[in-house]
Amino acid sequence: MLSRRATLMLPATLGAAAVLPAPHPARAQATATPAWPSRPVRMVVPFAAGGSTDVSARLLAPRMQEVLGQPVVIENRAGAGGTLGSDAVAKAPADGSTFLMGTISTHVLAVGLYRERLPYDPVKDFVAVAPTVLVPICITVHPALGVTTLAGLVALLKANPGQYAYGTGGAGGSAHIAAVSFLNTIGAEATHVPYRGSAPMLNDLLAGQVAIAFDTPALIAPHHKAGALRCLAIATDQHSALMPEVPAAAEAGLPGYKAYSWFGVFAPAGTPAPIVARMNAAVRAAVTEPATAQRLREMELPPIEKGTPEDFAAFLRSELDLWVPLVRASGATAD
Repeated sequence: MLSRRATLMLPATLGAAAVLPAPHPARAQATATPAWPSRPVRMVVPFAAGGSTDVSARLLAPRMQEVLGQPVVIENRAGAGGTLGSDAVAKAPADGSTFLMGTISTHVLAVGLYRERLPYDPVKDFVAVAPTVLVPICITVHPALGVTTLAGLVALLKANPGQYAYGTGGAGGSAHIAAVSFLNTIGAEATHVPYRGSAPMLNDLLAGQVAIAFDTPALIAPHHKAGALRCLAIATDQHSALMPEVPAAAEAGLPGYKAYSWFGVFAPAGTPAPIVARMNAAVRAAVTEPATAQRLREMELPPIEKGTPEDFAAFLRSELDLWVPLVRASGATAD
């Protein structure tokens, strides 16, 4: 199921280009409203400063400013797993003054987590403008577990149902749902230990308090290189720039398994199409600028270099179909 629906952005996303068709920059410029933007553009990041969503937005903003001819001001509005800032943008004027750096968490996973009180509809209340980056999930173990390959971990979990625990940075997050999908794929059971963020999970993983973890390569890579942890596989079709020796899941014996997070720019519903087109062109210019793209890759935030608003919207709908059932099956809830 994962491989069939995820092919819109995977595997070609993790590298120089994605498979989404590119907009024509000149056409986007020509159809844009000439007066827009006539003032600074606000980009709301619905998470705290310093996180990967915030870092990616701040890396892209300077090149976007050059294209738009106006400052792109990053505003952090954290809270409620990203839904607080997302709701603020959903209710903002649809005049091109405010955009959102949304994520798989705010626009897909939240639908399954906030079953009764999600204050916005990720499809009806937003216009999908452009995808920006895709972040792979990696499967990691403590060396004391005694497995050195993904096949070894699969065999261990299947032979000992429910006897091992895995850690993630929180219930219902992309890493947790990646783990649920992994266990469903291999037909095994394990106990979830959710933490209040990736940092405390990493501390317990390094201490051996939890032996298996799902998180991003950027978090794991320094400890993998030092031998304190062992990353068994990257859950996409491409290798990690930080750990090129670690196999992709298919190479490690699990074809079809993919797990990732992604970020992308959204506007309030009703934002004029010419504004959306020009903002899409600005995002595309930013993620394809060589120095910016290289910096994103170095931080394990592989850029998605192509994608029209229409294709991003279609991808969002496919992601909702794919991941929301897994979130609900996991039992995680924010209500």
